[in-house]
Amino acid sequence: MFSKILIANRGEIAVRVIHACRELGIATVAVYSKEDRESLHVQLADEAVCIGPKEPKESYLNIKSILAACELTKAEAIHPGCGFLAENSKFAKMSELCGLKFIGPSVKAIKFLGDKIKAKQLVKQIGVPVVLGSEGAIKTKKEAKKVASEIGFPVIIKAKAGGGGKGIRIVNNKEELDSAFSLAQSEAGAYFGDDEIYIEKYIKNPRHVEVQILGDEFLNVLHLGERDCSVQRRNQKLIEETPSPAVDENLRRKLGTAAVKIARACGYYGAGTVEFLLDEKKNFYFMEVNTRVQVEHGITELVSGIDIVKSQIRIASGEKLKTKQKDLNFKGHSIECRINAEIPEKNFLPSPGVIRDVYIPTGNGVRVDHAIYSGYSVLPYYDNMIAKVMVYDATRKEAIAKMESSLAEFIVSGINTNIDFQLKILRNKDFLNGNVDIGFLERLGY
Repeated sequence: MFSKILIANRGEIAVRVIHACRELGIATVAVYSKEDRESLHVQLADEAVCIGPKEPKESYLNIKSILAACELTKAEAIHPGCGFLAENSKFAKMSELCGLKFIGPSVKAIKFLGDKIKAKQLVKQIGVPVVLGSEGAIKTKKEAKKVASEIGFPVIIKAKAGGGGKGIRIVNNKEELDSAFSLAQSEAGAYFGDDEIYIEKYIKNPRHVEVQILGDEFLNVLHLGERDCSVQRRNQKLIEETPSPAVDENLRRKLGTAAVKIARACGYYGAGTVEFLLDEKKNFYFMEVNTRVQVEHGITELVSGIDIVKSQIRIASGEKLKTKQKDLNFKGHSIECRINAEIPEKNFLPSPGVIRDVYIPTGNGVRVDHAIYSGYSVLPYYDNMIAKVMVYDATRKEAIAKMESSLAEFIVSGINTNIDFQLKILRNKDFLNGNVDIGFLERLGY
Protein backbone atom coordinates (compact mmCIF):
# COMPACT_ATOMS: atom_id res chain seq x y z
CA MET A 1 0.00 0.00 0.00
CA PHE A 2 1.11 3.55 -0.72
CA SER A 3 2.42 5.72 2.10
CA LYS A 4 1.60 9.06 0.42
CA ILE A 5 -0.84 10.08 -2.33
CA LEU A 6 -1.12 13.42 -4.12
CA ILE A 7 -4.66 14.46 -5.06
CA ALA A 8 -4.68 16.33 -8.37
CA ASN A 9 -8.02 18.05 -7.85
CA ARG A 10 -9.94 20.43 -5.62
CA GLY A 11 -13.27 20.83 -3.83
CA GLU A 12 -15.49 18.07 -2.54
CA ILE A 13 -13.89 15.27 -4.58
CA ALA A 14 -10.46 16.12 -3.14
CA VAL A 15 -11.96 16.05 0.37
CA ARG A 16 -13.61 12.70 -0.42
CA VAL A 17 -10.27 11.20 -1.47
CA ILE A 18 -8.57 12.61 1.65
CA HIS A 19 -11.15 10.85 3.84
CA ALA A 20 -10.53 7.53 2.05
CA CYS A 21 -6.76 7.90 2.42
CA ARG A 22 -7.08 8.64 6.13
CA GLU A 23 -9.09 5.46 6.63
CA LEU A 24 -6.36 3.50 4.83
CA GLY A 25 -3.57 5.15 6.85
CA ILE A 26 -2.14 7.02 3.84
CA ALA A 27 -0.69 10.53 4.04
CA THR A 28 -2.12 13.07 1.57
CA VAL A 29 -0.83 15.97 -0.47
CA ALA A 30 -3.21 18.67 -1.72
CA VAL A 31 -2.48 20.94 -4.66
CA TYR A 32 -4.10 24.36 -5.01
CA SER A 33 -4.16 27.55 -7.03
CA LYS A 34 -3.24 30.84 -5.36
CA GLU A 35 -6.93 31.79 -5.06
CA ASP A 36 -7.72 28.41 -3.50
CA ARG A 37 -5.31 28.62 -0.59
CA GLU A 38 -8.13 28.73 2.01
CA SER A 39 -10.02 25.77 0.53
CA LEU A 40 -11.04 22.89 2.77
CA HIS A 41 -9.05 20.26 0.89
CA VAL A 42 -5.90 22.34 1.53
CA GLN A 43 -6.66 22.52 5.25
CA LEU A 44 -7.44 18.80 5.61
CA ALA A 45 -4.47 17.35 3.72
CA ASP A 46 -1.21 16.50 5.49
CA GLU A 47 0.72 18.67 3.03
CA ALA A 48 -0.26 21.24 0.41
CA VAL A 49 1.57 22.72 -2.57
CA CYS A 50 0.62 25.78 -4.62
CA ILE A 51 0.77 24.87 -8.31
CA GLY A 52 -0.11 28.14 -10.04
CA PRO A 53 -2.50 31.07 -10.48
CA LYS A 54 -6.31 30.93 -10.49
CA GLU A 55 -6.75 29.95 -14.16
CA PRO A 56 -7.25 26.15 -14.39
CA LYS A 57 -4.87 25.82 -17.35
CA GLU A 58 -2.11 27.34 -15.20
CA SER A 59 -2.85 25.25 -12.11
CA TYR A 60 -5.20 22.23 -12.01
CA LEU A 61 -4.53 21.48 -15.68
CA ASN A 62 -0.80 22.16 -15.40
CA ILE A 63 0.74 18.69 -15.65
CA LYS A 64 4.32 19.85 -15.06
CA SER A 65 3.41 21.72 -11.88
CA ILE A 66 1.49 18.76 -10.48
CA LEU A 67 4.33 16.32 -11.21
CA ALA A 68 6.80 18.76 -9.64
CA ALA A 69 4.63 18.80 -6.51
CA CYS A 70 4.86 14.99 -6.41
CA GLU A 71 8.64 15.16 -6.60
CA LEU A 72 8.79 17.87 -3.95
CA THR A 73 6.64 15.93 -1.47
CA LYS A 74 7.86 12.43 -2.42
CA ALA A 75 4.32 11.25 -3.18
CA GLU A 76 4.15 7.74 -4.63
CA ALA A 77 0.82 7.92 -6.42
CA ILE A 78 -1.65 10.41 -7.90
CA HIS A 79 -5.42 10.32 -7.50
CA PRO A 80 -6.93 12.54 -10.23
CA GLY A 81 -10.43 12.80 -8.75
CA CYS A 82 -13.03 13.69 -11.41
CA GLY A 83 -12.80 16.51 -13.92
CA PHE A 84 -9.64 18.43 -14.81
CA LEU A 85 -7.00 15.79 -15.76
CA ALA A 86 -8.90 12.70 -14.56
CA GLU A 87 -9.38 11.28 -18.07
CA ASN A 88 -6.24 12.70 -19.65
CA SER A 89 -4.09 9.87 -21.05
CA LYS A 90 -1.08 12.19 -21.42
CA PHE A 91 -1.21 12.99 -17.70
CA ALA A 92 -1.47 9.30 -16.83
CA LYS A 93 1.46 8.49 -19.13
CA MET A 94 3.69 11.26 -17.76
CA SER A 95 2.85 10.17 -14.21
CA GLU A 96 4.04 6.65 -15.00
CA LEU A 97 7.20 7.95 -16.69
CA CYS A 98 7.98 9.81 -13.46
CA GLY A 99 7.69 6.60 -11.47
CA LEU A 100 4.28 7.45 -10.02
CA LYS A 101 1.22 5.21 -9.87
CA PHE A 102 -1.80 6.79 -11.56
CA ILE A 103 -4.88 5.74 -9.60
CA GLY A 104 -7.09 4.89 -12.53
CA PRO A 105 -7.19 2.58 -15.54
CA SER A 106 -4.25 1.96 -17.84
CA VAL A 107 -3.00 4.68 -20.18
CA LYS A 108 -4.07 2.46 -23.08
CA ALA A 109 -7.64 2.14 -21.77
CA ILE A 110 -7.98 5.87 -21.06
CA LYS A 111 -6.74 6.77 -24.53
CA PHE A 112 -8.83 4.17 -26.32
CA LEU A 113 -12.09 4.84 -24.47
CA GLY A 114 -11.53 8.60 -24.68
CA ASP A 115 -11.96 8.22 -28.43
CA LYS A 116 -15.74 7.82 -28.56
CA ILE A 117 -15.60 6.61 -32.17
CA LYS A 118 -13.14 3.76 -31.50
CA ALA A 119 -14.98 2.81 -28.31
CA LYS A 120 -18.27 2.58 -30.19
CA GLN A 121 -16.66 0.41 -32.88
CA LEU A 122 -15.30 -2.03 -30.27
CA VAL A 123 -18.62 -2.24 -28.46
CA LYS A 124 -20.42 -2.95 -31.73
CA GLN A 125 -17.93 -5.75 -32.51
CA ILE A 126 -18.58 -7.53 -29.20
CA GLY A 127 -22.34 -7.49 -29.70
CA VAL A 128 -23.47 -4.71 -27.37
CA PRO A 129 -26.14 -2.46 -28.97
CA VAL A 130 -25.00 0.98 -30.17
CA VAL A 131 -26.91 3.93 -31.59
CA LEU A 132 -27.07 4.15 -35.39
CA GLY A 133 -24.63 6.76 -36.68
CA SER A 134 -21.44 7.61 -38.55
CA GLU A 135 -18.72 4.96 -38.65
CA GLY A 136 -15.96 7.50 -38.03
CA ALA A 137 -15.26 11.20 -37.58
CA ILE A 138 -17.18 13.66 -39.75
CA LYS A 139 -14.80 16.12 -41.40
CA THR A 140 -17.07 18.43 -43.41
CA LYS A 141 -20.58 19.87 -43.37
CA LYS A 142 -21.26 18.15 -46.68
CA GLU A 143 -20.39 14.78 -45.15
CA ALA A 144 -22.50 15.62 -42.09
CA LYS A 145 -25.52 16.33 -44.28
CA LYS A 146 -25.08 13.04 -46.13
CA VAL A 147 -24.90 10.97 -42.92
CA ALA A 148 -27.81 12.84 -41.32
CA SER A 149 -29.97 12.29 -44.38
CA GLU A 150 -29.17 8.57 -44.39
CA ILE A 151 -30.00 7.93 -40.71
CA GLY A 152 -32.81 10.54 -40.58
CA PHE A 153 -33.44 13.57 -38.39
CA PRO A 154 -33.27 14.35 -35.54
CA VAL A 155 -29.56 13.63 -35.07
CA ILE A 156 -27.04 14.48 -32.37
CA ILE A 157 -23.54 15.81 -33.06
CA LYS A 158 -20.93 14.79 -30.47
CA ALA A 159 -17.29 15.57 -29.79
CA LYS A 160 -15.06 12.52 -30.30
CA ALA A 161 -13.17 13.31 -27.11
CA GLY A 162 -16.23 14.68 -25.30
CA GLY A 163 -17.49 14.55 -21.74
CA GLY A 164 -19.38 16.65 -19.21
CA GLY A 165 -22.05 17.59 -21.73
CA LYS A 166 -19.64 19.65 -23.85
CA GLY A 167 -19.36 19.51 -27.63
CA ILE A 168 -22.94 18.25 -28.11
CA ARG A 169 -25.66 19.63 -30.38
CA ILE A 170 -29.10 18.24 -31.20
CA VAL A 171 -30.17 18.89 -34.80
CA ASN A 172 -33.84 18.62 -35.74
CA ASN A 173 -33.59 19.36 -39.47
CA LYS A 174 -31.11 20.10 -42.25
CA GLU A 175 -31.54 23.87 -41.84
CA GLU A 176 -29.99 23.66 -38.34
CA LEU A 177 -27.11 21.42 -39.36
CA ASP A 178 -24.54 23.98 -40.58
CA SER A 179 -24.54 26.12 -37.45
CA ALA A 180 -24.77 23.12 -35.10
CA PHE A 181 -21.81 21.47 -36.84
CA SER A 182 -19.68 24.62 -36.46
CA LEU A 183 -20.65 25.16 -32.82
CA ALA A 184 -20.01 21.54 -31.80
CA GLN A 185 -16.66 21.50 -33.61
CA SER A 186 -15.60 24.81 -32.07
CA GLU A 187 -16.63 23.74 -28.55
CA ALA A 188 -14.88 20.38 -28.92
CA GLY A 189 -11.64 22.09 -29.90
CA ALA A 190 -11.89 24.60 -27.05
CA TYR A 191 -12.68 22.07 -24.28
CA PHE A 192 -10.77 18.98 -25.40
CA GLY A 193 -8.10 20.19 -27.82
CA ASP A 194 -9.62 17.87 -30.42
CA ASP A 195 -12.28 19.21 -32.78
CA GLU A 196 -13.24 15.87 -34.38
CA ILE A 197 -16.95 15.11 -34.14
CA TYR A 198 -19.33 12.33 -35.10
CA ILE A 199 -23.07 11.98 -35.67
CA GLU A 200 -25.66 9.62 -34.18
CA LYS A 201 -29.38 9.17 -34.52
CA TYR A 202 -31.04 11.17 -31.76
CA ILE A 203 -33.18 8.90 -29.60
CA LYS A 204 -36.24 10.82 -28.48
CA ASN A 205 -36.98 10.94 -24.76
CA PRO A 206 -34.42 8.33 -23.60
CA ARG A 207 -33.39 7.75 -20.02
CA HIS A 208 -29.71 8.09 -19.13
CA VAL A 209 -28.68 4.98 -17.22
CA GLU A 210 -25.09 4.20 -16.22
CA VAL A 211 -23.49 1.11 -14.71
CA GLN A 212 -20.71 1.36 -12.12
CA ILE A 213 -17.84 -1.06 -12.71
CA LEU A 214 -14.76 -2.07 -10.71
CA GLY A 215 -11.93 -4.13 -12.12
CA ASP A 216 -8.53 -5.22 -10.83
CA GLU A 217 -5.26 -5.80 -12.67
CA PHE A 218 -5.90 -9.56 -12.64
CA LEU A 219 -8.85 -9.29 -15.09
CA ASN A 220 -11.52 -9.59 -12.40
CA VAL A 221 -14.42 -7.22 -13.15
CA LEU A 222 -17.73 -6.68 -11.40
CA HIS A 223 -20.59 -4.20 -11.66
CA LEU A 224 -22.26 -2.38 -8.79
CA GLY A 225 -25.67 -1.87 -10.35
CA GLU A 226 -27.06 1.07 -12.30
CA ARG A 227 -27.73 4.74 -11.62
CA ASP A 228 -30.43 6.78 -13.32
CA CYS A 229 -29.12 10.22 -14.30
CA SER A 230 -32.05 11.35 -16.44
CA VAL A 231 -32.80 14.58 -14.54
CA GLN A 232 -30.50 16.87 -16.48
CA ARG A 233 -30.39 20.46 -17.61
CA ARG A 234 -28.39 21.13 -20.79
CA ASN A 235 -26.61 17.77 -20.45
CA GLN A 236 -25.59 18.53 -16.86
CA LYS A 237 -26.87 16.07 -14.25
CA LEU A 238 -28.85 17.46 -11.31
CA ILE A 239 -30.41 14.43 -9.61
CA GLU A 240 -29.21 10.83 -9.69
CA GLU A 241 -30.71 7.75 -8.10
CA THR A 242 -30.09 4.05 -7.72
CA PRO A 243 -31.69 1.75 -8.56
CA SER A 244 -33.38 3.22 -11.63
CA PRO A 245 -37.18 3.21 -11.33
CA ALA A 246 -37.27 2.06 -14.99
CA VAL A 247 -35.01 -0.99 -14.58
CA ASP A 248 -36.24 -4.40 -13.42
CA GLU A 249 -34.05 -7.33 -12.34
CA ASN A 250 -33.88 -8.83 -15.84
CA LEU A 251 -32.82 -5.56 -17.47
CA ARG A 252 -30.37 -4.87 -14.62
CA ARG A 253 -28.71 -8.21 -15.29
CA LYS A 254 -28.45 -7.42 -19.02
CA LEU A 255 -27.00 -3.95 -18.41
CA GLY A 256 -24.50 -5.29 -15.89
CA THR A 257 -23.44 -8.12 -18.18
CA ALA A 258 -22.94 -5.68 -21.09
CA ALA A 259 -20.89 -3.29 -18.92
CA VAL A 260 -18.60 -6.07 -17.67
CA LYS A 261 -18.22 -7.41 -21.21
CA ILE A 262 -17.09 -3.98 -22.44
CA ALA A 263 -14.65 -3.59 -19.54
CA ARG A 264 -13.07 -6.98 -20.17
CA ALA A 265 -12.79 -6.31 -23.91
CA CYS A 266 -10.45 -3.39 -23.27
CA GLY A 267 -8.58 -4.77 -20.23
CA TYR A 268 -10.15 -2.24 -17.89
CA TYR A 269 -9.15 -1.93 -14.25
CA GLY A 270 -9.99 0.60 -11.55
CA ALA A 271 -13.34 2.35 -11.17
CA GLY A 272 -15.34 3.38 -14.22
CA THR A 273 -18.82 3.95 -15.52
CA VAL A 274 -20.41 2.51 -18.65
CA GLU A 275 -23.16 4.83 -19.86
CA PHE A 276 -26.26 3.77 -21.77
CA LEU A 277 -29.38 5.32 -23.26
CA LEU A 278 -32.63 3.51 -22.51
CA ASP A 279 -35.48 4.10 -24.98
CA GLU A 280 -39.21 4.04 -24.34
CA LYS A 281 -39.35 0.29 -25.13
CA LYS A 282 -36.54 -0.47 -22.61
CA ASN A 283 -33.99 -1.12 -25.35
CA PHE A 284 -30.52 0.04 -24.26
CA TYR A 285 -27.70 1.49 -26.34
CA PHE A 286 -24.06 2.09 -25.42
CA MET A 287 -23.00 5.74 -25.11
CA GLU A 288 -19.52 5.92 -23.60
CA VAL A 289 -17.23 4.85 -20.77
CA ASN A 290 -16.11 7.37 -18.16
CA THR A 291 -12.64 6.28 -17.05
CA ARG A 292 -12.76 7.84 -13.60
CA VAL A 293 -14.75 7.98 -10.40
CA GLN A 294 -18.09 9.71 -11.03
CA VAL A 295 -19.48 12.67 -9.10
CA GLU A 296 -22.45 10.48 -8.16
CA HIS A 297 -20.44 7.45 -6.97
CA GLY A 298 -21.64 7.93 -3.37
CA ILE A 299 -25.19 6.70 -3.94
CA THR A 300 -23.83 3.43 -5.31
CA GLU A 301 -21.68 3.12 -2.19
CA LEU A 302 -24.81 3.52 -0.06
CA VAL A 303 -26.77 0.70 -1.72
CA SER A 304 -23.87 -1.68 -2.36
CA GLY A 305 -21.78 -1.25 0.79
CA ILE A 306 -18.64 -0.96 -1.39
CA ASP A 307 -16.32 2.03 -0.85
CA ILE A 308 -15.45 2.89 -4.45
CA VAL A 309 -12.63 5.34 -3.70
CA LYS A 310 -10.88 2.99 -1.29
CA SER A 311 -11.34 0.25 -3.88
CA GLN A 312 -9.63 2.45 -6.48
CA ILE A 313 -6.63 2.90 -4.20
CA ARG A 314 -6.42 -0.78 -3.27
CA ILE A 315 -6.61 -1.84 -6.93
CA ALA A 316 -3.86 0.65 -7.86
CA SER A 317 -1.66 -0.77 -5.11
CA GLY A 318 -1.90 -4.22 -6.71
CA GLU A 319 -4.63 -5.83 -4.63
CA LYS A 320 -7.18 -8.25 -6.07
CA LEU A 321 -10.90 -7.59 -5.73
CA LYS A 322 -12.10 -9.49 -2.69
CA THR A 323 -15.79 -9.32 -3.65
CA LYS A 324 -17.41 -11.61 -6.22
CA GLN A 325 -20.45 -10.59 -8.27
CA LYS A 326 -22.58 -13.31 -6.65
CA ASP A 327 -21.75 -11.91 -3.19
CA LEU A 328 -23.11 -8.43 -3.94
CA ASN A 329 -26.49 -7.57 -2.47
CA PHE A 330 -27.95 -4.19 -3.40
CA LYS A 331 -30.30 -2.92 -0.71
CA GLY A 332 -32.67 0.01 -0.52
CA HIS A 333 -32.80 3.19 -2.58
CA SER A 334 -30.43 6.16 -2.72
CA ILE A 335 -30.81 9.62 -4.28
CA GLU A 336 -28.32 12.44 -4.83
CA CYS A 337 -29.07 16.14 -5.40
CA ARG A 338 -26.27 18.36 -6.65
CA ILE A 339 -26.22 21.72 -4.90
CA ASN A 340 -24.89 24.49 -7.10
CA ALA A 341 -24.07 28.14 -6.37
CA GLU A 342 -26.45 29.65 -8.93
CA ILE A 343 -29.68 31.60 -9.40
CA PRO A 344 -32.33 29.42 -11.09
CA GLU A 345 -34.67 32.42 -11.49
CA LYS A 346 -32.03 34.18 -13.62
CA ASN A 347 -31.39 31.35 -16.07
CA PHE A 348 -29.16 29.58 -13.53
CA LEU A 349 -26.64 32.42 -13.44
CA PRO A 350 -23.59 31.40 -11.34
CA SER A 351 -23.53 32.95 -7.86
CA PRO A 352 -19.95 33.17 -6.57
CA GLY A 353 -19.24 34.94 -3.28
CA VAL A 354 -18.51 34.42 0.40
CA ILE A 355 -20.66 32.00 2.38
CA ARG A 356 -21.64 33.75 5.60
CA ASP A 357 -23.26 30.82 7.39
CA VAL A 358 -23.89 27.20 6.56
CA TYR A 359 -25.75 24.34 8.19
CA ILE A 360 -25.22 20.87 6.74
CA PRO A 361 -28.15 18.46 7.18
CA THR A 362 -27.54 15.29 9.19
CA GLY A 363 -29.48 12.23 10.27
CA ASN A 364 -29.78 8.51 9.73
CA GLY A 365 -29.20 7.71 6.06
CA VAL A 366 -28.05 11.24 5.18
CA ARG A 367 -24.63 11.91 3.65
CA VAL A 368 -23.36 15.26 2.37
CA ASP A 369 -20.07 15.43 0.46
CA HIS A 370 -18.88 19.03 0.39
CA ALA A 371 -15.95 21.41 0.81
CA ILE A 372 -17.68 24.48 2.25
CA TYR A 373 -17.70 26.27 5.60
CA SER A 374 -18.70 29.64 7.06
CA GLY A 375 -16.40 32.23 5.48
CA TYR A 376 -15.55 30.06 2.46
CA SER A 377 -15.32 31.86 -0.88
CA VAL A 378 -17.08 30.22 -3.83
CA LEU A 379 -14.79 31.18 -6.69
CA PRO A 380 -16.01 32.05 -10.21
CA TYR A 381 -13.15 30.24 -11.96
CA TYR A 382 -14.24 26.66 -11.23
CA ASP A 383 -17.30 24.41 -11.27
CA ASN A 384 -20.09 25.91 -9.16
CA MET A 385 -21.20 22.69 -7.46
CA ILE A 386 -20.69 23.21 -3.72
CA ALA A 387 -22.17 20.02 -2.26
CA LYS A 388 -23.83 16.69 -2.97
CA VAL A 389 -26.70 15.69 -0.70
CA MET A 390 -27.23 11.93 -0.66
CA VAL A 391 -29.90 10.01 1.19
CA TYR A 392 -30.56 6.32 1.70
CA ASP A 393 -33.74 4.53 2.73
CA ALA A 394 -35.61 1.27 2.22
CA THR A 395 -37.78 2.47 -0.67
CA ARG A 396 -37.76 5.20 -3.32
CA LYS A 397 -40.76 6.90 -1.71
CA GLU A 398 -39.01 7.02 1.67
CA ALA A 399 -35.77 8.23 0.07
CA ILE A 400 -37.57 11.12 -1.66
CA ALA A 401 -39.20 12.13 1.64
CA LYS A 402 -35.81 12.00 3.38
CA MET A 403 -34.24 14.12 0.63
CA GLU A 404 -37.00 16.73 0.96
CA SER A 405 -36.40 16.91 4.70
CA SER A 406 -32.62 17.17 4.24
CA LEU A 407 -32.78 19.93 1.63
CA ALA A 408 -35.22 21.88 3.80
CA GLU A 409 -32.59 21.79 6.57
CA PHE A 410 -29.67 22.79 4.32
CA ILE A 411 -28.89 26.45 5.05
CA VAL A 412 -26.41 28.46 2.99
CA SER A 413 -26.37 32.25 3.34
CA GLY A 414 -24.31 34.83 1.46
CA ILE A 415 -24.75 33.21 -1.96
CA ASN A 416 -27.66 31.85 -3.98
CA THR A 417 -28.16 28.11 -4.48
CA ASN A 418 -30.47 25.77 -6.37
CA ILE A 419 -31.82 24.09 -3.21
CA ASP A 420 -35.38 25.40 -3.69
CA PHE A 421 -35.25 24.38 -7.35
CA GLN A 422 -34.24 20.85 -6.34
CA LEU A 423 -37.18 20.72 -3.93
CA LYS A 424 -39.46 21.79 -6.77
CA ILE A 425 -38.26 18.84 -8.89
CA LEU A 426 -38.70 16.38 -6.01
CA ARG A 427 -42.35 17.45 -5.65
CA ASN A 428 -43.12 17.17 -9.35
CA LYS A 429 -45.76 14.51 -10.09
CA ASP A 430 -43.78 12.94 -12.95
CA PHE A 431 -40.63 12.70 -10.84
CA LEU A 432 -42.57 11.17 -7.96
CA ASN A 433 -43.93 8.54 -10.34
CA GLY A 434 -40.50 7.90 -11.86
CA ASN A 435 -41.63 9.16 -15.28
CA VAL A 436 -38.55 11.13 -16.29
CA ASP A 437 -36.13 11.19 -19.22
CA ILE A 438 -33.36 13.51 -20.35
CA GLY A 439 -35.94 15.94 -21.80
CA PHE A 440 -37.88 16.17 -18.53
CA LEU A 441 -36.59 19.57 -17.38
CA GLU A 442 -36.65 21.04 -20.87
CA ARG A 443 -40.38 20.27 -21.12
CA LEU A 444 -40.84 22.14 -17.84
CA GLY A 445 -39.19 25.18 -19.39
CA TYR A 446 -35.68 24.76 -17.96
